[in-house]
Amino acid sequence: KAHKHGVLYFERLKSYSQVVALLEPLNGPEYIEIVHSTVGMYDYFTHAETPSKEPYNVDDIQYGCGFDLSEFLASQNQTGQINEILTIIDNKDIREFNDLVRVIREDDTNLLKLLASKSYFFSKYIDSVRYGRLDREG
Repeated sequence: KAHKHGVLYFERLKSYSQVVALLEPLNGPEYIEIVHSTVGMYDYFTHAETPSKEPYNVDDIQYGCGFDLSEFLASQNQTGQINEILTIIDNKDIREFNDLVRVIREDDTNLLKLLASKSYFFSKYIDSVRYGRLDREG
C-alpha cells in the first residue's frame, strides 16, 4: 500500500501533545511517534536494515524547511569522511594544507565543511607526514 512517512525536527524540545496540537489543524497523520534516533529513522525509511523489504531510493526522499539530507548523512559518517580526507592526503602526496583545501574544493565540496571544522587536525597530519618524510630522506 502506497504511503509516506514524515519527520519534524524542532530547535527546542517539544512534547508529544505539542506536536499533536501542531499537526491537528493540518489533518496530520493518525499515528505519531517520537523519534529517538535520526539514524534509525533514516534506516527505517529506506529499509536499510530490512533486506526482506524492497529498498527505497534515497533520491526519492523529499525534505525541506532548512533540513539538508546530504548534510545529515555526512554528519552521521564523520569517521569515514576523516579517513577519506586522510586517504586524499596520502594518495595525492599533499604537503601543504592549502593544497588540500584546493583539492577538496575541486573534488568534493561536501568534505569542505568537515575540513574547515577539523583544520588543525588535518594540518598537523600534513606537517607530520612532511617532517617524517624529511627525516627518512635526510
